[in-house]
Amino acid sequence: MNFIYFNTQFAIQVHDQIIQNSGGLLGIINIGTLDSVLELVQNDVYYPTLIDKLTHLCFAINKNHSFKDGNKRSSIALCAYFLELNNLSDFTARFILEMENFVVDIADNRIDKDLLHKIIYSIIYEDDFSEQLKLEIVNAKSLNS
Repeated sequence: MNFIYFNTQFAIQVHDQIIQNSGGLLGIINIGTLDSVLELVQNDVYYPTLIDKLTHLCFAINKNHSFKDGNKRSSIALCAYFLELNNLSDFTARFILEMENFVVDIADNRIDKDLLHKIIYSIIYEDDFSEQLKLEIVNAKSLNS
């Protein structure tokens, strides 16, 4: 699949719109980290699949703190937009709904990138989380609380 990507300026606009609509601080802490995330996600050697790209985008926007505020909200919105751009809008609503349950856990190091990859895979390709995945999520949240 040939993916369509957005640029840094667009990511900043999405972030600013989120902040203006839901509150928080406008501004960027480090545009270089944001540029890096958006450039690296386009590298098919490192991130060859849709799930790899979404995982990196979500995790890195959440954790790198490129913005003064709203990094978690921006990680969800930018991934949802990536789905929309790539004609995968059927998955957008579920992605947003499910990820709202995990972005704080990602930020607080309870959910690592490997587990996030499994979660996103399940959101896109399965009707519900498997029992095994549910157990992994519960264990991750309880062990790291």
